[in-house]
Amino acid sequence: MKTLYLDLFSGISGDMFLGALIDLGADARKLERELKKLRLGGYHLHVTRRQKSGIEGVKLDVHLSGGKNHHHGENRTFSGIKNLIAKSSLSPWVKKKSIGVFQRIAEAEGKIHGLPPARVHFHEVGAVDSIVDIVGACLGLEMLGKPRVLASPVVEGVGWIDCAHGRFPVPAPATLAILGARGIGVTQCEEPHELVTPTGAALLAEFAADFGPMQGLVAEQTGFGLGTRENKTRPNVLRAILGKSEARRTTGDTVHDAASRHSSLATRHPLDWETDRVAVLETNLDDINSEILGHFVDTALTVGALDVFHTPVQMKKNRPGVLLTILCGEADADKFSELILRETSAFGVRRTLAERRKLRREFTAVKTRFGRVTVKLGRLEGKVVHVAPEFEPCKRLAAQAKVPLQKIYEAAIKGAKIGL
Repeated sequence: MKTLYLDLFSGISGDMFLGALIDLGADARKLERELKKLRLGGYHLHVTRRQKSGIEGVKLDVHLSGGKNHHHGENRTFSGIKNLIAKSSLSPWVKKKSIGVFQRIAEAEGKIHGLPPARVHFHEVGAVDSIVDIVGACLGLEMLGKPRVLASPVVEGVGWIDCAHGRFPVPAPATLAILGARGIGVTQCEEPHELVTPTGAALLAEFAADFGPMQGLVAEQTGFGLGTRENKTRPNVLRAILGKSEARRTTGDTVHDAASRHSSLATRHPLDWETDRVAVLETNLDDINSEILGHFVDTALTVGALDVFHTPVQMKKNRPGVLLTILCGEADADKFSELILRETSAFGVRRTLAERRKLRREFTAVKTRFGRVTVKLGRLEGKVVHVAPEFEPCKRLAAQAKVPLQKIYEAAIKGAKIGL
């Protein structure tokens, strides 16, 4: 599985993270072109290769061309930034993830200052820096193939930091709140500076699936994102390692069995399917109102669950019940676990992680005698193995033509196969 491992020995900030992704191969020029889709002027990126403590990497700076007050306006609030991103022509994945990162910062700041997230302001010119760093990070991950992100334990410094609202001890209040909301632990070291910024914390909270030492990671590339400060105890550098994670052995495997299996698999040509990992959340319910259950399914899908379903089961004392299941991204497992506990009668949630193998998908418009239909194609090794018409266009055409929905499906599938 393609994995990006973040070595947080010197913390993380938005510019360090993006610099490391560029060092790993994210195209800086393409990044700038994509960022222009935000229609956010008054800045330019400055990307240079430098050394820090003998380590060569990428230093990323956002240079503002209009002074500190140039960007004062609606885009400084979370609501304004969210609209700016949503209205852009960036990819749906980049939009979703960028807004998700900002949402974490806004929720943390809102709790600290007693404001709803939509009204939270990103102070001074930080709004521009944050937009570029966060959206740029999402673009960089997309360019690198959306790898699974893992990280070492979070290390933070000590001392004090001057924030917009006054002087606070390190970690900054927002950093603590963001990491705490995701259940991420923090360990302080002797470095007398802030190492983890709120933006860095939000990127970790959104993308990092797990935290701990490297396990079975085959390093293929290493990138370094350089910070600005000269630290006293460690280089101000983020190391990012791009490679593959070996599959975990199941209990009972012998070394010989695992080695044999690995050897036989290695001789096969790797398939070009897409892979990722999802969290599978489950709970058994025997006392929930069916209307509440239906409402929960709609709510979970609306807030970003990949899938939600319930299955009839027989529970203890022969009581009929349902097995409620949610599929979601690893980083969202806690959010949806909380949703289950708050919105259903569940007293507990089981959580497992599952690997997925997915066909490479593409969409095409197919012309039929009833009209045009969008069709989803699933490819494996370059060949189409599944053709699936989209429901809404088919439903609309069936109503217009006053024919059974099945006829529209058949025409769309036939048209798609003719065009292959």
